[in-house]
Amino acid sequence: MLLRVLICLIIGYVCGTFESGYFLGKIFYGIDIRNYGSGNPGTSNTVRTLGKAPGYLVFAGDVIKVVFAVHLVRFVLFAGLPVTNILGMITGFGAVLGHSYPPYLHFKGGKGMAVTGGVMLAFDWRMAAIATAVFFVIFFITRYMSVVSLTLTLMFPFMMLFFYPGQWSMFALAWPYTIFVWIRHRENIKRLRNGTENKFVKKSKKKKNP
Repeated sequence: MLLRVLICLIIGYVCGTFESGYFLGKIFYGIDIRNYGSGNPGTSNTVRTLGKAPGYLVFAGDVIKVVFAVHLVRFVLFAGLPVTNILGMITGFGAVLGHSYPPYLHFKGGKGMAVTGGVMLAFDWRMAAIATAVFFVIFFITRYMSVVSLTLTLMFPFMMLFFYPGQWSMFALAWPYTIFVWIRHRENIKRLRNGTENKFVKKSKKKKNP
C-alpha cells in the first residue's frame, strides 16, 4: 500500500507542476505572470493581469491536469481496487502540492484552489456543479476571491461525505486540502481581518467626448 501511495503522490505532483498561468503568460503574452499583481501564477492573478479569457484558460488548465492524474490512478493504474478512491484522493493532494511548489519556479506556485476544484470534478460532477453555484453567489456578494476559495475548501470534506456516505476515509482525506489551502491563504485572511483585501471591481467604461 505504501508503494501505491508514493506512486500516486508522485503522479499527482508531476501533473500538478504544470503551471498553466506561467506558461500561458510566457508563450502568448511574453511575460512572467509572477512579476505582476500578487505575483501568483494562479487564476485570480491571471484575471487581474491579463483579463477574464486568459484567466478562464488558466483555470481550465489547472483543473484538467488534476482530473487527468486522478482518472489515471482510479481508472487505469489501480482500477478495481477497494482503495481506488483513497488513492485518487492522495493523487489529487499530490497535484495540489505540485501546483503550489513547482521546482522550476523555485517552489513558488499557486495556492491550490483551482486544483482542489479539479479533484471535486474528478470524483463527482455534482460536487463541481455545487461548487460553481456557490462560487458565483459568494463572489458576486463579496467580490473577494479569497472568501470564495476559503468557503469552497471548507465545504469540500462535507460534500465528499455527502456524495460518499459512510466512507469516512474520504471525509478525512478531504481535510488536508482544506487546511492546506487555508494556510496558503493566511495573508489573505489577515487582509480580510484588516479590511485591506483586494476586491474584484468592475472597471468603469470611460465616456467618450462628444
